Amino acid sequence: MVHAAPDIPSDLTPRQAKALQEQLRGQLVIEPLDVPTIELVAGADLSMNLYSSQVFAGFVVLRADTLEVVDQSVVETEARFPYIPGLLSFREIPALLEAWELLSTRPQALIYDGHGYAHPRRFGIACHLGLLPDLPTVGCAKSILVGHSDPPPNRIGEHTDLIVNGEVIGAALRTRPRANPIYVSIGHRCDLHSAIQLVSRCCRGYRLPETTRAAHQLVNDARRSRQPEAGPLAVLEIRETGGSGDTPKS
Repeated sequence: MVHAAPDIPSDLTPRQAKALQEQLRGQLVIEPLDVPTIELVAGADLSMNLYSSQVFAGFVVLRADTLEVVDQSVVETEARFPYIPGLLSFREIPALLEAWELLSTRPQALIYDGHGYAHPRRFGIACHLGLLPDLPTVGCAKSILVGHSDPPPNRIGEHTDLIVNGEVIGAALRTRPRANPIYVSIGHRCDLHSAIQLVSRCCRGYRLPETTRAAHQLVNDARRSRQPEAGPLAVLEIRETGGSGDTPKS
């Protein structure tokens, strides 16, 4: 694995973490991704209970043509960085990298349940997570963190720009009629057109792409297996990405 930053120190102050985001943003590569040639695509997610530092992080790898799961990994560990909106990557990525190392099958692209460029400093968790292993990565979130968009037409595949101060930072994508759109942005080694194309390819009649749905299932099953009392209605930590499943938390 090629790391742009060898680790994420847990003792960073919020100001230092923001400065690191600004620094690493300059290393992002924005380029077209040849989506039709992608054979293996991954999803990743993290699950935890409110006020708990116990983290369950996981990856799933799917065949892009059938969306069949071919590999998965999950770890249970401790979050070392506090929950601070806009700095989610410093809390989640160390656990995610542990899960990444356990995969036996390497994907060609990743869709992460969170924002990428559609972030106050244009460097959300999907950017950070893609940059570390130098993997084409897309952010796919369930709610807006920054910016505004007009509702896309009520047809699958339609999208409108997500804009901040005249800059297009992502897209609101309609993946299911009469359902809220999802918010797509670049992470690393792709452009916005490619990001929309990849997410659309991974959707099968639900609001969320199958990569996200499979990763949600994996980490939540792992959490509940260790905490039987944490059933479907357990309160999860509010994340900057929105909620789990097909409905937003915020």
